[in-house]
Amino acid sequence: MPAELRHRWGIEAGGEVAFIDLGDAALILPGGTDRARAELRRVLAERYEAGLAVIDDPDLTDQ
Repeated sequence: MPAELRHRWGIEAGGEVAFIDLGDAALILPGGTDRARAELRRVLAERYEAGLAVIDDPDLTDQ
């Protein structure tokens, strides 16, 4: 992995990364799959809350 990417994503020598084969491309996850899952959960929860905040009908926000 190029040094520029390692520095950008904070990957130290011997640091954990995960690779997911997408067929025509590969997804590289700094910190491994556990860190990626935690970040995805955080982002989805944040976006979900933001989406609920713009719904004007209180009956829909608790469904």
